Amino acid sequence: MNGRCRETVEQQAYITRFLLDYTAVPLVGRTFLRGVLPTRDAVRIVTGAADAVTPDALIAYEVPLTDDDNEPVTAPLVLGWTRTLVAGAPPHTDTAVTGMDMVRVDTAAVEPAPPARTDQVLRVLRTLAWPFVETPPSPALCGFRFTGQDGMRLYVAVEKADGLVAADVRLTGALTALLAALPALVHEEERWTIDESDPYCVRAVDLTTW
Repeated sequence: MNGRCRETVEQQAYITRFLLDYTAVPLVGRTFLRGVLPTRDAVRIVTGAADAVTPDALIAYEVPLTDDDNEPVTAPLVLGWTRTLVAGAPPHTDTAVTGMDMVRVDTAAVEPAPPARTDQVLRVLRTLAWPFVETPPSPALCGFRFTGQDGMRLYVAVEKADGLVAADVRLTGALTALLAALPALVHEEERWTIDESDPYCVRAVDLTTW
């Protein structure tokens, strides 16, 4: 993995970590985070109702990873832009990816929403309960999406795969054991397959029956 790719992975993982709480806490009104899809130079923030999983019930906002000065965008800015867009009128778009409407965000034309009180509460609790560490988790979680009421697809950076590996997991069953084993399982090449329907990964691994 070259330096540029490593920086992209680190930024996508940072944005994903920051936004995770909004799968349970609304972004705006009754709209929640339903996924973060990593692409080469952007992240696609997937939004919808709390239980939305089908593509036709979701909207993805594509946010570039750098600003006009080629500086990395911060996760709070990504959150602010997403909130502004979600709170406005439903977007008109003729672009769709993997079956869901997608809006490419011109960040220079969107005023980010200010932090909400909930954000400040989460900041305090996150800092105390989950302090910053120099060494990030490995493999890095660069994105995710819900695949059903009992399933998720996780996008993790596996260096020898030369890209992201999508790991399908269930949210019930022996989840503690699976999460402990997952870093090793996604490195087992004999488990890898190719999912041509998913542009966000180079390999996929099915751990739903593990």
